[in-house]
Amino acid sequence: MGIKESSTNNENRKIMEQQCPDIYAINLISGRWILSICYHLKQRTLRFSELKNMIHGVTERMLILQLKKMEQEKLIIKKVYAEIPPKVEYELTDIGRRLIPILEQLEEWGKEHKNSLSR
Repeated sequence: MGIKESSTNNENRKIMEQQCPDIYAINLISGRWILSICYHLKQRTLRFSELKNMIHGVTERMLILQLKKMEQEKLIIKKVYAEIPPKVEYELTDIGRRLIPILEQLEEWGKEHKNSLSR
């Protein structure tokens, strides 16, 4: 998504991900919307329309792309119910839920850093 598969930048990213687990993890959750999606899913399972309404500024196409990426990376589970109209729900996987304390620590760090800059 966005990076040409054969680019030098992409090759460098892959090498760094293989050598540094922290860079691998950061690349999994990087992007404008993934952290916001995790934040909303930490409370409960949500339908697509609920997520769309909670995340201000995200387009439907971008939300779909980010959810697909997160599903491929095993951060979320997509449940499709055989109903008309179709019902689709998203929830964090076990490994996705393990991100929550890390994201909460990151949030605290962000607040502290932001406050230190305004002094």
